Order: sequence, then structure tokens, then C-alpha cells
Amino acid sequence: MSNYLISISKNEAVKDGTIHDPHSKLKVKAFDMLRSRFTPRKGEVRFFVTAGEETIAFETQGYKKHRQLLILQMISWYCIYLGLIEAQIHSTLPFN
Repeated sequence: MSNYLISISKNEAVKDGTIHDPHSKLKVKAFDMLRSRFTPRKGEVRFFVTAGEETIAFETQGYKKHRQLLILQMISWYCIYLGLIEAQIHSTLPFN
């Protein structure tokens, strides 16, 4: 699995970071659905992760036909970084 970079501003929680792939220049922004407001943007790809009581939305920034496998790898890597071993990735927002 590749290594990616994470950027988190001082005003954001760790779960609201941005994942950067240095090779493809793709960025994927994470949104903690309990603490952040998530408004989908047109033309971007999004996935949702559930892990226990947590739900995190992920959305590309500047999507230019990147492979979905790369996006899923970045999300999986970030979930492992956060320690969300039981995370499940969904293509749509799952309803409980």
C-alpha cells in the first residue's frame, strides 16, 4: 500500500483532514459527519465510511478521471491511520 500525505488545519479535527497522493496529485477531503457540515460538490466523487457510531464522508478535490481504486486505497489508508479497523466503505450514505 502506498503512503500518502495528510494535511489538517489548526481549526480542523483529525477526522477532517485532506489526503494527498504525491504521484497523481489527487486530493480527498474527509468530513466527520457528526462535527462537520458536508455539502456534496458537483463533479466530485464521494464515498462514506461507517465504523461503529462514526460516519465519515470522503470527497475528491479537483477530480479528473482518477481511478476509483486509487480513491478507495487512499480512504482505506486513512481509516487505518485513524485506527478504524472495522470501517466499511459505502458508495452512498447508509441509513441506519
